[in-house]
Amino acid sequence: MVQLGSLRQLTLGSFVLALIPLIALLWQSQSDLAKVGQMTTLETRFVVEIVGDVQRLDNAVVDVERSIRQYSVLKSERVATLSDNALEQFAVAADNLCQGLGDGEICSFLTTQIDQLAGYRDIEDQLLLNAYLATIKDSVTQLRREVETVISERVQLQQNDLNAMQAKQAWSTAMLVSVSLLLILLGSQLIVNPVNNLKKIIRILAHSKGQLPPLTRHAPRELLDVEKDLHWLYDRLQQLEHIRTALLRHAAHELKTPLASIKEGCSLLSENVVGDLNDNQREVLSLLSSSTQRLNTLVEKLLDYNLLLQQAQPKLIQYKPKLLIDACIEDYALAIQNRDVIVDVQVEEVILDEELFRRILDNLVSNAVAHGAVGKPIYVSVYIRNEILFLDVANHGNPIKPESIDTMFEPFIRGTEPRNDNVIGTGLGLSIVADCARLMHGDVQVVEVDYADVCFRVAIAQNEARPA
Repeated sequence: MVQLGSLRQLTLGSFVLALIPLIALLWQSQSDLAKVGQMTTLETRFVVEIVGDVQRLDNAVVDVERSIRQYSVLKSERVATLSDNALEQFAVAADNLCQGLGDGEICSFLTTQIDQLAGYRDIEDQLLLNAYLATIKDSVTQLRREVETVISERVQLQQNDLNAMQAKQAWSTAMLVSVSLLLILLGSQLIVNPVNNLKKIIRILAHSKGQLPPLTRHAPRELLDVEKDLHWLYDRLQQLEHIRTALLRHAAHELKTPLASIKEGCSLLSENVVGDLNDNQREVLSLLSSSTQRLNTLVEKLLDYNLLLQQAQPKLIQYKPKLLIDACIEDYALAIQNRDVIVDVQVEEVILDEELFRRILDNLVSNAVAHGAVGKPIYVSVYIRNEILFLDVANHGNPIKPESIDTMFEPFIRGTEPRNDNVIGTGLGLSIVADCARLMHGDVQVVEVDYADVCFRVAIAQNEARPA
């Protein structure tokens, strides 16, 4: 299996591969330009030569006609010599022109006419001589027309060759540029795929759910090293999570036994089983009992949090939220006996996990009782907007500081404001709320409302939270 090199090598290699089709295109363009230049040179030379031959033939036919007419009048040997030279030059010019055009019917006919006119000394009939000369001139005119036709045909042929070359160049450009783009996309994909895999791993690590994808087989060395480090980090986090869960479980269970003994001892002392207690002893016993009760509450919170961490999937069912809210308020009846609880439930049934939703209610109401203004009402609202279930629990009191909002849903983070019951909390209540909401495909956040100073809003998507 081919192992990719470093990121730099991959980048340079992809760049070079992408340049190869472009270099081939440049070479082909230079080759086509050279062919066009050579073809243009040949055609120009041909046109110049053949036009020169036509001009020489025109001059020669004029000299032949003038000298022969002079001879027919003067009958001089000197003029005859000039006529012979003119005929010879005319024959040479006609032969050169015919070679350029290719031997044809007009050239053969002109050769016959030149042979006939060569006997001009024996022609006594002026009309016959005029007819010969006129025929020669007509042949020259036809040759001139044939030259124009040949030039037009060669120009058209050259234009067709240029059009074909342009079409070939266009197709070659499109094909080679497409190949370059494909090579660029292939090279970039070799980088993008491992990067996307890294992003996926980071998201899994951030949300602590799902299994990591297998190691990428084709990736630059640097990205492979980062992916291996992330896999190691995932294994280490899993190991630490197991250690934390085991520690919470064992610590909570180990504390339950001595706590039960302490509670039993406090109960025996309060019932005067071991003898009567004086007032100071009863005060100490009261403090011991309250501390024991608080420690028992902390242990139960730890056990509850540990159980929540082990729950993988919620049990989503159709349920009436009004029943859960009434049960929660009933459990907190003693704590809220001096407060009003304003409940506004706008939906009959929703999709939720009964146990998780009850935990959310318990912790948010407990938080409102502990931190809300004494004597002020607590507001509990349930409604649906755009297929999202909202639970608002609001209270009056000191607003939450903006810098505390980002960390207040993390475990073991306690608020800075004192509680109404002067008890130090565990710092798990809001963390349990956030984890319960996350398990039901939702979240929790602090929002501003006009009827209270503090409002916690839990949002649970109903279109994702469908019962199985």
